[in-house]
Amino acid sequence: MAYYRQRVDNSLEDIIKQLPDIAGQLHRAMHYSVFNGGKRVRPLLVYLTGQALNVTDRVQDLPACAVEFIHCYSLVHDDMPAMDDDDLRRGKPTCHKQFSEATALLAGDALQTLAFETLTRNQQLNDSQALAMVRVLAQASGGAGMAGGQAIDLAATGQAQTMSLDELKTIHAHKTGALIRASVQLGAFCLPDVSNNTLAALDQYAANIGLSFQIKDDILDIESDTQTLGKQQGADINLNKATYPALLGLEGARRMALQCHEAALDSLSSFDKKAEPLRWLSEYIITRDY
Repeated sequence: MAYYRQRVDNSLEDIIKQLPDIAGQLHRAMHYSVFNGGKRVRPLLVYLTGQALNVTDRVQDLPACAVEFIHCYSLVHDDMPAMDDDDLRRGKPTCHKQFSEATALLAGDALQTLAFETLTRNQQLNDSQALAMVRVLAQASGGAGMAGGQAIDLAATGQAQTMSLDELKTIHAHKTGALIRASVQLGAFCLPDVSNNTLAALDQYAANIGLSFQIKDDILDIESDTQTLGKQQGADINLNKATYPALLGLEGARRMALQCHEAALDSLSSFDKKAEPLRWLSEYIITRDY
């Protein structure tokens, strides 16, 4: 995990350094938002999926960066007063607190477009692979994916008592799960002519770890503390948002996360030992402490 974190960090740094620095404050805000201590789970999924399919790391560097740029942009915008209005992200002031609301908005915009520009730079992919990656990342980021999930989530703020489990799953399948599924697909498309059966199995894996990731986040929001989380503990409770522990109880939420982990492992039953890191990552997601 440390190896791939360092690898993607080096690539992210190289890409940002190459950007024309025509607006210094914007450039600094972009760098600040990308290098503020993220776990790099989504790039890790790109690399580990490629590893399971015997793809070299070099082919995956730019797709891994692209999905992380999208993730970082989404966090910058989510933290702003018009949305979640958070002051802390990964133990540091959020982008709009460190700079300004206008700069944060533009930094998010610039990171989003940089993600797609990054995908087009990969000369080791054929046109079909590149197009598939652009389509996957765009769909996961837009109204049918992450942005749509955030819109539903904002509309549901204050309605914890009336939300059903299926409605909560729908929110997080889009808000959190879509980009996790896209990360796995980006790794898979690094293999030319990847089979539909392989894509389906990996997508099932990704859907399950996407759900377990959100369940664990909800559990940590209750059991952990602000310093460990790097963001305000209890934020969802304060906003009266529906969570898995609220609907299922803490033990019920833990059982559901474990069931998702087991289903994720089942999805990889046809893969050999090269997929062992993907199996490990599924366990890491439900046992992490931040």
